[in-house]
Amino acid sequence: MQWRQWAQTQAIATAIPIFEVDWFLQGVTDLTALELRLGIGRSVRSAHSLDKLVVLWEKRTQEALPVQYLVGKASWRDFELIVTPAVLIPRPETEYLIDLVHSLPADLQQGPWVDLGTGSGAIALGLADCFPRATIHAVDQSEAALGVARQNAAAYGFQEKIQFYQGSWWEPLGHLRGKVSGMISNPPYIPSGMLPDLQPEVYRHEPHSALDGGTDGLDDIRVLVNEAPQYLVSGGIWLIEMMLGQGERVAQLLADNGQYENIRVINDFAGGDRYVWAQRK
Repeated sequence: MQWRQWAQTQAIATAIPIFEVDWFLQGVTDLTALELRLGIGRSVRSAHSLDKLVVLWEKRTQEALPVQYLVGKASWRDFELIVTPAVLIPRPETEYLIDLVHSLPADLQQGPWVDLGTGSGAIALGLADCFPRATIHAVDQSEAALGVARQNAAAYGFQEKIQFYQGSWWEPLGHLRGKVSGMISNPPYIPSGMLPDLQPEVYRHEPHSALDGGTDGLDDIRVLVNEAPQYLVSGGIWLIEMMLGQGERVAQLLADNGQYENIRVINDFAGGDRYVWAQRK
C-alpha cells in the first residue's frame, strides 16, 4: 500500500512512532490490525479520499495533532470512546482507578458514585460497567466535554445510568450530601509553569483546563480534599490520579483535613506514585 509506506516515511522523518500509521489507518478505513500486519489483499473502504488522508496525516507530522483527535476516537479499557479536542485523551494509567474499586463491599458498590471532571466520560463509563446497580453522577465545567461524554454513554447504553452535570467539582451535587459511596477523579495536576514542557501533542492540542493544576499542581486537588467529606458516607472512597511525585503532599493534605482514614499512596505498574486512596471517617 503506497500511502502507508509514504506515511511511515513521514513518521520516521518527524520522530513519530511508526505504529501510529496503522492506528490512523484502522481509524479511518475498514482495515484491521491483522490485515495490516499480513498485507492487504483487497480494496479498502474509507470515508476519505487519498488526498484527504494526506492532509490529515500531515496534521500529525507537521502540527503534532494526536492520532486520537485525527480519527475522533480512543481505546480505553473495553470501550472505544469518541474524543475531540474538547476532552483530554484518556490514558492507560487512568484505567487502574477502576481496577482499584472493582472488589469493594456490596454496600459501597451500590452507590451513588461520582466522577468529577469527567471529560470524555471514561471513568463514568468504567464505573457504570463495574457497578451495575449504581447510579453514576458525572460533572464537568465544559459543556463541550459533556456533549462528548453523553455520546459515549449513549453508545454503550448508559444514558439512563449516568447523570451528567455542568459545574465546578461538587457544586452541582448538593442533593447528594452525605450519600456518596465513592468519588473518583483525574483532576488537573500539572503545575502551571510545567505546561510548556509537556509534549507538543499535549501542550498544543489538549485542553489546558484539564491539565493546569495551578502553581504547585494541587489547586483542584485541595478542593476535592476539602469538600468531599460533606458528600461521602462513612467509609466512602476518595480516589484520584495525580502527577508522579505528588503522593506525599496529597496524603498530607488528607491527613491534615482530619476527616479521612486509611490514606494510601498507590503506585502504578511502573512503580511511580500515581494514585491516592482515602476513606471518609
